[in-house]
Amino acid sequence: MSPRPTRSVTPLQQKTSALTVALGEYDTGWHNAPASLSRAREIARNAKAAGADVLLLPEMFATGFTMEAAEFAEPESGPIAKQVSGIAAEHELWILAGISVRKPDGRFVNTAMLFSPRGEATATYEKQRLFVYANENEIYSSGEQQSIVEINEVRAGVLICFDLRFPELFREIAPDVDAFFLIANWPQSRQHHWDVLTRARAIENQCYMVAVNRTGEGGGLQYAGGSVAYDPSGNRCDEAVPNSSLRIARLSTDAVHHARKSFPISSFVQRAPISSRAT
Repeated sequence: MSPRPTRSVTPLQQKTSALTVALGEYDTGWHNAPASLSRAREIARNAKAAGADVLLLPEMFATGFTMEAAEFAEPESGPIAKQVSGIAAEHELWILAGISVRKPDGRFVNTAMLFSPRGEATATYEKQRLFVYANENEIYSSGEQQSIVEINEVRAGVLICFDLRFPELFREIAPDVDAFFLIANWPQSRQHHWDVLTRARAIENQCYMVAVNRTGEGGGLQYAGGSVAYDPSGNRCDEAVPNSSLRIARLSTDAVHHARKSFPISSFVQRAPISSRAT
């Protein structure tokens, strides 16, 4: 596997590039990898037919958001990753998939893995903000690096679920990306938070936000999906694929350049004069 990408240092080039992203929202099931992989294969077939370049699958798509990592986590080169690799190669599609990973040193990490259209595992991201409410921090180790991937000359920062609540993670890499890809198992009970925060991340960073959530039931929780894509102005930009439950979004670097040039938010930020600061 190639070294894990960290924060990019090369400025975004002012040229037009485009990317079509498929939002792989579905009922991933619970602790049933064969069933989820079968559904994912069908979604990949539909994504390719719809002209997608990349397919996003939910967090821990093959197992559900499991805290039983000792039983269900696998190495990065384990059976689940090999199956996703085969699906990517079969459909000549980039696939970003969430997997519960067991590291060689025995640690567990909540991971997003990117597979190329040739089936190569080209990048990983390990979730940085663990969900203490579910004791995720007691089972999994947190990641320490950001990840930026480049597909068709479009750069995207990769994040996972609870990371969504921490705008500093997005702000840190925003100048270097055209989009954020976030995969999740976000429960229905806090769906209104998801709706607000996904849009906010697009608006405040002036780039695309593509967020994919699961549906169905898992571990006693209900999931309502709500997968969505917003453009750099916060307008929803995903659309339904005819005769399919799949949705796709078309991203263009032109929209990012225009938004940041016409309304340069970062240039408006100034420190208040000392005399006017609250004490």
